[in-house]
Amino acid sequence: MGEVILGFPGPWADDNLEASDHYTTKVGGLPDLPFQNVNPTLLDCSQCGNKLCLVLQIYAPVSIERTRIDERLLLVFGCLTPECGSSSLGWRVLRVQKVPDQEFSKVSQEIGPLTTSTSAPKTNWWEQLDDENDEEVDLEELERAFSEVATEPSHAKRTPSKSHSKTVSNSSNLSSARVVDVKTPVVPCFYIYMEDKPSSKDISICNNYASLSIKENQSDAEDSIQEEKWSEEGYEYDQALTADRTYLKFKKKLDASPEQCFRYSYGGKPILARAEDGEAGKCKACGGSRQFEMQLMPPLLYFLQEAADESQKQLLEAWNWMTLLVHTCSESCSKSSEKSDDGNWIITEESVFVQFEKPLNGSPKVGFFTPQQELNLTKT
Repeated sequence: MGEVILGFPGPWADDNLEASDHYTTKVGGLPDLPFQNVNPTLLDCSQCGNKLCLVLQIYAPVSIERTRIDERLLLVFGCLTPECGSSSLGWRVLRVQKVPDQEFSKVSQEIGPLTTSTSAPKTNWWEQLDDENDEEVDLEELERAFSEVATEPSHAKRTPSKSHSKTVSNSSNLSSARVVDVKTPVVPCFYIYMEDKPSSKDISICNNYASLSIKENQSDAEDSIQEEKWSEEGYEYDQALTADRTYLKFKKKLDASPEQCFRYSYGGKPILARAEDGEAGKCKACGGSRQFEMQLMPPLLYFLQEAADESQKQLLEAWNWMTLLVHTCSESCSKSSEKSDDGNWIITEESVFVQFEKPLNGSPKVGFFTPQQELNLTKT
């Protein structure tokens, strides 16, 4: 727990309505759910009642104690209505998860704890190998397993580009089965690939090289001018009374990987854009505590703006947040009143905190509001 994984932009979808599967991590488009029907009220804005659009879909398997949950994804939705997009009430997060099989849970307890992973393949064939016996491995079976893993969806391009190629498994078959509600707004779609956060050691080395380069380039300048420049920078960063140290830390993390669209850290700690924090509340399904799982970052908005048409750009301008913080049930429980038609999947609404660029309602001290806080302010 606590490992930080960054989501970077991959290739653009050929079509914003392009269908994939629930193992895909992407921005925009339509949700790729493992079942057909969803309670429509879950996809409505709680403030204006309009349909929400998908902002992020992330495949997020987890391991909790001795149980591994592979079939699990998070969906972040936002409202394009200007008044709602700049309000915490215009955002919603859903956790979609398969109901665990009792026999699988029993086997998982006998095996022991598993490692948390956000990019586990659908076929964990290597976990089926018994290290304690000396039986020969079927080479044909091993080759077939390698082939299956190699054909998993992969979007390894760094910057979104409509000319980039991509691989989406069975997208043509999924497209024919997809039912699209014409009232549902859709923002530009691009795929995401994930990498571990660069270590602090690597960043420190880069900073040292940068410092050496600056000193070499300024070797011909007068010493007094150099000292003046460095002293001014040091004052602006560390000594200015009006400096927001929380934001400076946030910006430093962002500058280290300027294309990051989200940060995933199950059970870790978020980086805040503003010092104000709030309570994540209790899980609506089981009443247990919630913990931080992921947050959306500003570059996501930049890439959406890059591909949006003129009408969408005006709507997306209302999304003026610095970060969206997602907290989920610490037990990732399977208790929920919302289930798929076959009863194999549950849908649970989780908590989302929104930190905006500018304080709401003219308050100079408050950086963001939880939905309940904003309702109280609206009443007053």
